[in-house]
Amino acid sequence: MAHAAVPVGHHGSRTSRAWAVPLTLGVAYGFYAGFLRRTGRDVNWGDVLFGVVCGVIVAALAFALGRIQQSLSHELRAAAYATLFGGAMGYLYSQTGESVLKSCGMGLILGGAMFVSAFYVFHTRE
Repeated sequence: MAHAAVPVGHHGSRTSRAWAVPLTLGVAYGFYAGFLRRTGRDVNWGDVLFGVVCGVIVAALAFALGRIQQSLSHELRAAAYATLFGGAMGYLYSQTGESVLKSCGMGLILGGAMFVSAFYVFHTRE
């Protein structure tokens, strides 16, 4: 019995994933940033605007990193992901009212964990 083969276009799925992942990250990050800012009171438009701006920035940076990642070496790619993740998480931590030094430390710790994880994944997958 013969099966009809339908050509599968990988280009369309890659294009939608190139937008879907950064968009999802940006929405989640923006929602959480706005949530942290409104602690203890009702939501106002300033909180919503803050969340939208934070989400757009993270989504744009994630999209840009996704576009250039193939041209980077494993080490640079892992460092880029670590920088984005550590900086984003450190900034969110600063929104809880912690000091700048503690927020930087948390960003460095989380960025270091991301570097080790990303470095491992990039070296074992290729």
